[in-house]
Amino acid sequence: MTVSFGRRSALGGGLAAATLPRRAFAQQKPIRIGVLTDMAGAYAANTGAGSVAGAQLAIEDFTKANPGIKVELVSADLQLKPDVALAIAAGWYDNDGVDLVTDVPLSSAAFAIGDLAKNKDKAAIFTGGASAEITGSKCGPNHLHWCYDTWSMPHGVVDATVKEGGDTWFFITADYAFGHSLQKDAASFVVAAGGKVLGDARAPFPGTTDFSSFIVQAKASGAKVLGMANGGADTVNCIKQAAEFGLVASGMKVAGMLMLLQDIHGIGLQAGQGVLLTEPFYWNLNDGTRAFATRYAKLRPGNMPNSVHAAQYSGVMHYLKAVAAIGPEKAKASGKATIDQMKAMPTDDPLFGKGLVRADGRKIHDMHLFEVKSPAQSKMPFDYYNHKRVVPMAEAFRPIAAGNCPLIKA
Repeated sequence: MTVSFGRRSALGGGLAAATLPRRAFAQQKPIRIGVLTDMAGAYAANTGAGSVAGAQLAIEDFTKANPGIKVELVSADLQLKPDVALAIAAGWYDNDGVDLVTDVPLSSAAFAIGDLAKNKDKAAIFTGGASAEITGSKCGPNHLHWCYDTWSMPHGVVDATVKEGGDTWFFITADYAFGHSLQKDAASFVVAAGGKVLGDARAPFPGTTDFSSFIVQAKASGAKVLGMANGGADTVNCIKQAAEFGLVASGMKVAGMLMLLQDIHGIGLQAGQGVLLTEPFYWNLNDGTRAFATRYAKLRPGNMPNSVHAAQYSGVMHYLKAVAAIGPEKAKASGKATIDQMKAMPTDDPLFGKGLVRADGRKIHDMHLFEVKSPAQSKMPFDYYNHKRVVPMAEAFRPIAAGNCPLIKA
């Protein structure tokens, strides 16, 4: 898929107009953005076509304000295979003039593409990949981590669950980098809050659809809480099957460590009501989020955006603002220069509010603790959350000193 935005016309003012003369714009090669996503696998509902739509809306808004800067959008399906993802990204960078790769809902692939971007001096913004190690031990000068991670998402949920009496846990974990990181971070919060982890079961990824044996292990453990250290369709299937096995009816709580709006949609409010979860964005949170959701729904009828889709808008928009600030020619010449500019500028958009990009590449902003509504409380499709509290950005993400990022000097 290739979509072209922008035109080679006289400047209409603004930051870009002050940066480059008209002749430079006329000769400018287009900035190319590649959305590398999951179109048909376990994470398709949470990323996929919605991630492409989020990037498309950002490009539309940017090129309206900066008509002299041409931007093109391409997308591809990584098939949830690290080698496929790396091959696509390398081809984009080497042969197709792509300057920025975004989304990448597979942490192992994000690690490799972060190194690739550094080696080729290109840029990457990861919104779908969740491992906190993307800006920890795997941080780098040419990539950023937007939206959430395996530290920020379970933090508020675990704390609230333990305070409500859920002090013994059993985890069902996706058996690859993302799941391992999510369990590790969530388990650390359980212990810090005074709870105990009684055991875990690791489910092969991708391809596991029957979680019954893992659920039986969880029930036999005697734990009060079943923690889902997985995501997307895996979380949906786990919660549905846990309900079939009577876990909730028997008094065991089910906690999703990384759940998004489409996961609740897949589970249904009857099974999902009362679940606590953390997200940085909810389409019905305020006027700015609702306005974005209205535009998004026109591109994807019958859908509403989740945090990843919103992060595509937020991250791509901030990237393009940095391109305008340093000039398209310099941005195409050096991904690191563009990333450095993104770190130098505070972030502020109607979807995530005010924030900043830290030196380790972690974009920080407020997070929100939500509780899933009952069917009777929901007034319309995708009206699924009650807002519990704001988690301020200073508390929402792992402290920079604790991440062991090589870019940060001790």
